Amino acid sequence: MKICFVMYPWERVEAENDSTLRLIHEAASRGHTVAITTPSNLTMRDSMAIAFCNVLKKGEVSNNIPSFYRKAEFNNAELPLAGFDVIFMRANPPLDTMALNFLDSVRDHTFIVNDIDGLRVANNKLYTASLPDPNKEFIPVTHVSKNREYLERVLDESPHERMILKPLNGYGGKGVILIEKSAKSSVKSLLDFYIGDDQNYVILQDYIEGAEEGDVRIMLLNGEPIGAMRRVPAEGDVRSNIHAGGREVKHVLTKQELALCKHIGPKLVRDGLYFVGLDVINGKLVEVNVLSPGGITRINRLNRVKLQRDVLDFVESVVMAKEVGITRKNDFRKVIADAAY
Repeated sequence: MKICFVMYPWERVEAENDSTLRLIHEAASRGHTVAITTPSNLTMRDSMAIAFCNVLKKGEVSNNIPSFYRKAEFNNAELPLAGFDVIFMRANPPLDTMALNFLDSVRDHTFIVNDIDGLRVANNKLYTASLPDPNKEFIPVTHVSKNREYLERVLDESPHERMILKPLNGYGGKGVILIEKSAKSSVKSLLDFYIGDDQNYVILQDYIEGAEEGDVRIMLLNGEPIGAMRRVPAEGDVRSNIHAGGREVKHVLTKQELALCKHIGPKLVRDGLYFVGLDVINGKLVEVNVLSPGGITRINRLNRVKLQRDVLDFVESVVMAKEVGITRKNDFRKVIADAAY
């Protein structure tokens, strides 16, 4: 297969823990042609979407991934995006919507992970808050608004003493704070800071009991869980994100977490969100990470598995099924054409 990774610059890859690097290494190990590019290198030439790519040179692939990263050599090339069998959208948040516009023109020819429309609708926390949950089993009560008075009223009327405040478009745990009714005198200034001149939406969410013990990152592939880890926050912090100082520990999915995956998995697949990371606290879904979800390396390390193999198996099966369908279609067309003579 020919695979393109639309990602962050190669020199910013953290070889010890990077999930995208694990996918690239697995693809190269299987003999696939691998190219990498960045959103800013997507281009239109003569009405054709192309990318300025670094193409990984063929050769022996080291089993040691950091060594593979250090020794990787590339050829520079301008390549048509429609020529790739698979495009992995692995750029870091926030989402570059212009990059999706370039990919629009090749979506009928190339399998894109995750799907463009899925990324458009699910690239912020509003997607998670709006997922169907009529019995309030899986989604914490969530309010999203720019209206300061409304948000203050939500806090006043909440039956809970604590709530979580965070920016709608935040990522990596940035801007997440715990507020208490006893300190509501500071809420006005916090809302002024977060909302600004009516520019930014803010989330107020029920505090989930047990959040101080951390959250669970669940990796879903084609709607099914393939791995998980618990992330424990640093002392005195409400954020469990590894980049915010949290640490990972081994985790076995609970019945509630498995039920959550079963509940939302089919919708994620319908939306073209084939490979995602769920952030879950005490069985409640806090966030669906659809753009470059991380955690592969740490889950691998904790469980002695290689999740990247599952991901490559999946995309290979999709591409193979597509190729079989095209071959059958061409064979049938020939039969019909021959019938005219």
